Amino acid sequence: MAENKTGFERFQTGFLYFWVYAALGWIYEVFLEVVVYRWGFSNRGFLFGPYLPVYGIGALLILGCLRGLSRRPLRVGRVNIMPVVVFAAVVVLTTVVELIASYLLEWTTGGWLWDYTRYTIQWQGRICLSASLRFGVGGMVILYGLQPLLEKGMARLSEKWRQILFTVLFLLFVVDCICRVL
Repeated sequence: MAENKTGFERFQTGFLYFWVYAALGWIYEVFLEVVVYRWGFSNRGFLFGPYLPVYGIGALLILGCLRGLSRRPLRVGRVNIMPVVVFAAVVVLTTVVELIASYLLEWTTGGWLWDYTRYTIQWQGRICLSASLRFGVGGMVILYGLQPLLEKGMARLSEKWRQILFTVLFLLFVVDCICRVL
């Protein structure tokens, strides 16, 4: 993102990134459910639309907290170990986000949308090592692969189309949130 953007333009761009990652999170969850576990399709989200806000929030936190770190080298001899450090940080960050999300969902809806009790290394069915490691891999894909591509794509969008896209997606998201609450 350019340094000369207004606060609203940064919010707009951040929301579009949030939405992309929330939608990718929904696709990931549905893929696991349908293809990997063969449970059949269900809307994996708290909201009605095909997106999971926890993935969007997690991705924005990864970018905000770890992007600068991921670009710096940390060498042991000639080997850059920064990716290992970043991976560990992504695992910790996303695990904390998932844990907080489970408590927020339980507080607002009476339960959360996943159950890790059948996993060997888990805590209260809310978090587990297996999912945390997968989120770590996903965070690395975001930092080193997807985000640079998204930024290039965003730079190609005209201001008019970015505003239209933002307005449509933001309104859909707000309406979805309102409908879920009512």
